[in-house]
Amino acid sequence: MARVVVDVMLKPEILDPQGRAVKGALARLGLDGVTDVRQGKRFEIDLEGGLDLERSEQVHKLAEELLANPVIEDYTVHIVDEGGVRE
Repeated sequence: MARVVVDVMLKPEILDPQGRAVKGALARLGLDGVTDVRQGKRFEIDLEGGLDLERSEQVHKLAEELLANPVIEDYTVHIVDEGGVRE
């Protein structure tokens, strides 16, 4: 079995009101020195069998077309196996 993790974040030039709200709350709760907070999404996808090149390309296509809005978001795909995480 393979696990694929897709992290989706707003592009740096896109305003992040939720991140800004969390940053303000952190300061009010006593955590000093926070310079920025960005909010994102994480998807964990478990697949039966291994992850060959074709399936990996399918996951990247899925991330770009379904999980992320490429106009305002960037995404990264990480393959997690027993040996650890790889890009």
